[in-house]
Amino acid sequence: MKKCSAISYAFGYISFLAFFLITSKAAAPVPSYNVIKYGAKPDGKTDSTTPFLKAWTAACASVQAAKIYVPKGRYLIKAATFRGPCKSKITVQIDGTLVAPIDYRALGNSGYWILFIQVNRLSVIGGSLDANGAGFWACRKSGNNCPVGARSITFNWVNDGLISGLTSINSQLMHVVINSCTNVVVKNVVIIAPDLSPNTDGIHVQGSTSVTITGASIKTGDDCISIGPRTRNLWMEKIQCGPGHGVSIGSLGRDLKEDGVQNVSLINSVFTGSDNGLRIKTWARPTTSFVNNINYRNIVMKNVENPIIIDQNYCPNNQGCPKQTSGVKISGVTYQNIQGTSATQVALVFDCSPSNPCKGIKLQDIKLTYLKTRAQSLCRNVGGTTGGVIMPQTCL
Repeated sequence: MKKCSAISYAFGYISFLAFFLITSKAAAPVPSYNVIKYGAKPDGKTDSTTPFLKAWTAACASVQAAKIYVPKGRYLIKAATFRGPCKSKITVQIDGTLVAPIDYRALGNSGYWILFIQVNRLSVIGGSLDANGAGFWACRKSGNNCPVGARSITFNWVNDGLISGLTSINSQLMHVVINSCTNVVVKNVVIIAPDLSPNTDGIHVQGSTSVTITGASIKTGDDCISIGPRTRNLWMEKIQCGPGHGVSIGSLGRDLKEDGVQNVSLINSVFTGSDNGLRIKTWARPTTSFVNNINYRNIVMKNVENPIIIDQNYCPNNQGCPKQTSGVKISGVTYQNIQGTSATQVALVFDCSPSNPCKGIKLQDIKLTYLKTRAQSLCRNVGGTTGGVIMPQTCL
């Protein structure tokens, strides 16, 4: 009996010791790298690019999950690349504002302002980005020789990523770019730029799989969300768009050999005063690209110029595609419970390719009006089905 008691006691002690070690390890503080300790100045004037990069290098080398902390204040940052791979998970907690130089030329011609590349398990939480894009837009408008312009924050080849609670204002070009990524969540972001600021897409997704965008408020000068080739399994929910050019798949089909877009959903969203609502646009030229399995559900339109539009004759300045037809194959697009008001009389446009007609278009419970009267629809080279109340009267 004594021997059994001793064994039980020893086993219990070992179990307790294992539990203590596990819980102690779990409770261990996450290493934190404060950018101010590396020389960053929260005055909005002192170049803090190098201190930010030093903090990143230290965090990236940590074998434990690490946090980079940006306290309140304004930090002047030039073009910066935060490169992986890193040894563990990194969280960038921003309580302040990152500010781009007033001189737009200071960001150079890389095309990026804040770039995260080849990083897994990355979270960017809170904070604001002020790209001071007005000077660059003015240069573009003047026709002078300008830099290529910079996207504000870009994830390139990031897996298991998160952008949460971020505010981005006045980007030179696109605000948030998700490119060649897998399993990225963008939530509760606020994006603001003037409605005439050129090419300032709110969120651009391309070449990525399993991206979720939820709770975004976007007011900008181009697409609220733009979706490029090789995008799969994109989920968008609770998006507020306007002003802007709507949520756009495309433009697609610019290149002869180009991947397509598949499995995209947009639900429970509101468009207010935007140039477009739900848009698919493709170049009028041969291509291998495609659009398949797209679902729009529970959408409210408030004075939107083109609430529902498929345009397969996209050809800016009539260059590069005259007298050609789109090779993009569009199929399996469902519009369900789309209601509200159109700013133009033609509220529903399906202008599809004569060589590749749109197939499997489904309309279910559509109610769009124009100036409190009946709106109209336009259909070319499209086939599909309808159900429930359809306003305007369908031309499928």
